[in-house]
Amino acid sequence: MIEIPESQNLKKQFAVVLDKPVANVRAGGTPHKFAWFSGDPSAYGALLNGRSFDSAVSHAGYVELRAGDVKLILGEGVNVRYFAPGEAIPVKSQLDMRFEDGSALICTVAMYGGMWALEGEWDNAYYKVALEKPSPLTSAFNEAYFDSIVANAKKTLSAKALLAAEQRIPGLGNGVLQDILFIARVAPRKKLQALSESELSALYKSVKSTLASMTAKGGRDTEKDLYGNEGGYKTLLSAKTYKNPCPVCGGPITREAFMGGNVYYCGACQL
Repeated sequence: MIEIPESQNLKKQFAVVLDKPVANVRAGGTPHKFAWFSGDPSAYGALLNGRSFDSAVSHAGYVELRAGDVKLILGEGVNVRYFAPGEAIPVKSQLDMRFEDGSALICTVAMYGGMWALEGEWDNAYYKVALEKPSPLTSAFNEAYFDSIVANAKKTLSAKALLAAEQRIPGLGNGVLQDILFIARVAPRKKLQALSESELSALYKSVKSTLASMTAKGGRDTEKDLYGNEGGYKTLLSAKTYKNPCPVCGGPITREAFMGGNVYYCGACQL
């Protein structure tokens, strides 16, 4: 899933397609029930063919390419790959964009994902929230701002819900959440009303530092970049590591379903 670290890295890597004229776009070529488009995907070619993207930007879990007022916005569940001229290009995809030099951007969806091509502003509530709220990577996301999130949340919320639900922190999802909670030594099910001031402070510091580290290292090793390579951040707790002992105490890591996704935690270290 594209979360904050991955969107930041993809934004930088998209430099490889800037100023390249688009030769042909095919959207929705391989049907997928949970692949989302803006309007009729067959109209993407008329909108994008012949244009050149002049910039790439990211907001939370979104990354987008811009050609003037025209945008191609990719959401968190999209897998996007760049293929250089001459490389073999997959036959099946949800979005196939070829450039005049023979290179291509190919987008596929496993579980769900959106590829929205449009002109002008996008009237989408989740996207607007991502634009409006400060990123944890910026100075605007300070401890006072985090305290305001806590103050406006129901005290019965779990730590996971506080950080990764209801767009309180756009782009912070279940993937990056695991290491944030582990480093803060907070269990995912622990209720907000049970968190001490020191634990809340640890959560804030972990949100800032963990996401900064993930971003600086090009995303997580559970995700792939534009070239199909794993990110350089080695996850402490994830689907790749949960069978290993806790990196702090050596005890077992628990994996269980909670709030629509798996959580991984150490019962001894995260109280």
